[in-house]
Parts: sequence; structure tokens; C-alpha cells
Amino acid sequence: MTRLTLSTCCMALTLAAASTSAIAELQTKTVEYQVDGTSFTGYLAWDDEFTGKRPGVLVVHEWWGHNEFARNQAERLAGEGYTAFALDMYGSGTLADHPDDAQKFMQAASSDMDVVRARFMAAKTLLQQHETVDASKIAAQGYCFGGAVVLNMARLGVDLDGVVSFHGALGSPIKAEAGKVIPRVQVYTGGADKMVPSEQVAALAREMQDASVDLTLVSFPGVLHSFTNPGADKVAEEFGMPIGYDAAAAERSWNGTMAFYREIFAD
Repeated sequence: MTRLTLSTCCMALTLAAASTSAIAELQTKTVEYQVDGTSFTGYLAWDDEFTGKRPGVLVVHEWWGHNEFARNQAERLAGEGYTAFALDMYGSGTLADHPDDAQKFMQAASSDMDVVRARFMAAKTLLQQHETVDASKIAAQGYCFGGAVVLNMARLGVDLDGVVSFHGALGSPIKAEAGKVIPRVQVYTGGADKMVPSEQVAALAREMQDASVDLTLVSFPGVLHSFTNPGADKVAEEFGMPIGYDAAAAERSWNGTMAFYREIFAD
């Protein structure tokens, strides 16, 4: 079991603003925090154009680690009126630029589900404590590895309003149980994704149906893994990976997610 150091706020999150910037009304802050003695680096984004408390959204990175793509997603969410926190599941400075390293980092981070949950919950608490956030309205979205993380948090019964998986792994040793899954679930996957074959997609649909989970699953025909990431084509060419960006699928999945959030966060 991973132990999370406690404080008067129920967990010790040592916040150190490494950098703060303001672009027009967009506010961003790099945040260092501690979980069980390990340092992590996340990224908060919110827009001062929106007033009052607002829902918060956690962003869980791809298998590469906490990178610019994850931060960009947080900024996009801020532009939509949410406060977003692009969390770190690997540890400060752990970032891959080769698939072999990404695989190693992902396997290490996924090997103990208690650790995964502790790291996710630390980030959730940090987001909920931000002055702009309505702590009762929290969702999580993840990409690739991050998609698997948010689905597993739903399976484990974490209190969230919704989770969204973009080209995430759908299989898991953890299975959803009726009455345990709290959030509504959306999944966007590529119909030609060799990393998430049709058997996984079908198995997830059966699993969630058997557990009476509110699931929306969208499969884009002919679309490859990593379809939301504009950098996927370069990676595919460099390493010969079966991945690729798809602008239409990226836009449709984003628009669907924004509609989902408007619905689940409606007063």
C-alpha cells in the first residue's frame, strides 16, 4: 500500500509555483507537489474571464509523461470555462522521447494500483483546493495511458462526475461492479487502432453494461491510435508506430466532451 503523507488539509501537497504566466485572461501555474515522498510536477490553468467557482477537470497524460500536449489540453479546458490540472503520474522530470522508455515508465507507474490511485487522488485534492474550483464538480480526462488511468479510477469507485478516455487502453484486471462506479463514462477510440483492438472495445461495452454504468462509446472508422495529438504523425514516421493524428476525430471527440461536461455539471 502506498502511504500519502497527511497534513491539516488531509494530505501534504507542497505547492511551489515554479512559473506563473498570464496570457490575456488565461492564467497558468506550474505546481510541484509531493506524494509519499516523491516529487511531481503538474500544471494548473484557468481563465480570469470567468468569475466565481467553476468545475475542475483533471488531465492525465499519454505514456510519454507530463508534456506540452497535456498542458495544452489544460489550457483548452481553461478557455472553455473550467479550471484544469494536468497532473503527473511518473514523477518530476520523468519524460520519454523514445517508445521504449515510455513503455518502461508506463509499466512502472501502472504496476501497483494503490500507487496509481494515491497519485491520482493527490492531484484531485490539489485541484479541489484551488480558489476557482467548485470542489463538488470534478471530472477527469485521459489520453492513451491516461485514458486507462481515468477508466480505472471510475472502476475503483473514485468520486467523480465524469471521466473521458481518448484512445486509451480499455482492458483492465479491475472490473466495474454494479453500484460502485460513480461517474458517467465517455470513451473515444479509433476503429483502426491496433493498440486497442475491437475485442477490447467489445469487452468494455459488455463490462460497463453488466455493471449498469452510463457509458457513451464512440469508435471512429479508419482512425488510428493517438488521433487527438498533432504530433502523432511525426512519431509514427520516426519510430514506425501505427499511430496518427486525425483532425476530424480530434474535433468531434473534443466537442462531444464539452457537451458532456455541460450536461454533467449543469446545476
